[in-house]
Amino acid sequence: MKSMETDARPTALTVHQASKVLEVSFDDGQTFRIPFELMRVYSPSAEVQGHGPGQEVLQTGKRDVGIIGLEAVGHYAVQPTFSDGHESGIFSWGYLHHLGSRQEELWATYLQRLQEAGKDRDEPMSAAAAGGSCSHH
Repeated sequence: MKSMETDARPTALTVHQASKVLEVSFDDGQTFRIPFELMRVYSPSAEVQGHGPGQEVLQTGKRDVGIIGLEAVGHYAVQPTFSDGHESGIFSWGYLHHLGSRQEELWATYLQRLQEAGKDRDEPMSAAAAGGSCSHH
């Protein structure tokens, strides 16, 4: 992952269940509507990112994922609980800003990775890929 340094801090967080987006307003004046699916497939957890470059686990079947809980982590992040049970990703303010400001690029990269893997966005995750060896992170 590229650096996600930003001094921007959120001034408002709104979970929109119907449209499945997290709306985040930052003190730099920007407001982003980040789809739950984008958050889920780019979760910063080791379960998704792996433990180093090239170990990322391609996520599929997340189009309809919801957020059923959102907990503050100190004064620097939130930890969502997704409807598929994933809850180990801690989304720092900088990472949320990164997801919001680079949505188009991130979607394109995700769709390209799916195509290269011969997978469909709606294909269910295999048990091995979904659990992996890092299921306790």
